[in-house]
Amino acid sequence: MNSDVRVISATPYLVDAVARTPLKFGGVVMDRLDYATVRVEVETRSEKRGAGWGGMFQSDVWAFPDDRVPHAQRQDAMREVTRRYARLVAEQRTFGHPIALYYQVEEGLRKIAAAVSKEMEFAVPLPFLAALVSAAPVDAAVHDAFGVANGISSYDGYGKEFMDHDLSRYLGSEFKGKYPADFIKKAYEKEVPVFHLVGGLDKLRRSEVDDSDPKDGLPNSLDEWIERDGLFCLKVKLRGIDLEWDIARMLEVAKIAREVRRRIGEHELYFTADTNEMCDRPEYMVEFLERVRDADRQTFDEILYVEQPTERDLSARRLDMRPIARLKPVLVDESLTGLKDFELAMELGWSGIALKACKCQSPELVIASKAEQMGIPYSIQDLTNPALALLQSVGMAARLKPMMGVEANSHQFYPAFSEPEAKVHPGIFTRKDGVLDTSSLQGSGLGFQIEKVKRSLPVSE
Repeated sequence: MNSDVRVISATPYLVDAVARTPLKFGGVVMDRLDYATVRVEVETRSEKRGAGWGGMFQSDVWAFPDDRVPHAQRQDAMREVTRRYARLVAEQRTFGHPIALYYQVEEGLRKIAAAVSKEMEFAVPLPFLAALVSAAPVDAAVHDAFGVANGISSYDGYGKEFMDHDLSRYLGSEFKGKYPADFIKKAYEKEVPVFHLVGGLDKLRRSEVDDSDPKDGLPNSLDEWIERDGLFCLKVKLRGIDLEWDIARMLEVAKIAREVRRRIGEHELYFTADTNEMCDRPEYMVEFLERVRDADRQTFDEILYVEQPTERDLSARRLDMRPIARLKPVLVDESLTGLKDFELAMELGWSGIALKACKCQSPELVIASKAEQMGIPYSIQDLTNPALALLQSVGMAARLKPMMGVEANSHQFYPAFSEPEAKVHPGIFTRKDGVLDTSSLQGSGLGFQIEKVKRSLPVSE
């Protein structure tokens, strides 16, 4: 098709982002991360050119949390994967739709991850999840550039008018004649409910705040955040190894949220629970849910779903998730890196899936299409991403059909890093009445309006 693009150049820029306050999830505490920004230039078959951008946290603490490899080496490896993947994409020189271009080099991405692991003499190979996170800003920039070069929203380019193949190429004959456009909204939802993360170290009440907390005018406790931003969706991080603490934490978070919501004249509340794989067995989460239900039925009813309670290697013990699913939907997250993982999760009784922009826009659109066709619920999570990465994630949530809005944690943990983008997209980087205003996602590409964003970048990598 004349709208097909080929990549002319792909240039990564890596910077260090420091958190406002530390975030504890699972067994780790995160206080700073590498952030990769990528610029991609493309041209169409009809010789139209366009530049696109993508950004993503290179979060080894989430995508490669293995203490057998030191944190600094894991970061170095993910940086190197980003550099090599950018070169691989630029070297292809073949025309195609962004989704087709991704699948054309997916095996190459796996080979890059394996080569980097071998060269750095890792005790364990770099997981494909980490490779996806490293590749994500490149893939996003290709999608953005595709839209810019063709003068359309990238989301308007996912149908038969712009794709020379349907979803059957990836999903089988039952998707003959179907395209991602058939499973997404025709326009951005104007407002998207936003999930606020309650981290394991977060203070819940104003009375807990002391001189150690930031003095930058932003809230430092959960009750203050809820009151200021009108929050009604909360994601609660649990330990997964301390049942009494987890139950008490959930009940206390719910109590405080209810108190504040009533004080401001509102009542609607939704919770999700996430142990980040720390539970040894599904029975832990079953007991957690049953005891929360016995202690406070309202809080139990307000829990939308639980997220990835057990280990990410689904094939290791083939744990049956049906006992949890009978109580609440249980969504697979870290385990989901492709269609085979999706199929195995469904076989093992998981209720639904968590999509993330950091797993690359191309495969996530294909997986979302399969989930929609099967009636499988999904959420949009965000990896605490700021800047362009948050814009991409919110755009996905506004064009797809997730269970309830989008998770967006950088408002709490990395607000200063997003200041250049926030000037152009105030409704996305400021939460009001518990929602994000997407009206600034305009123009061609992924709606970044990058020409208005005044961000200084380092010398390219």
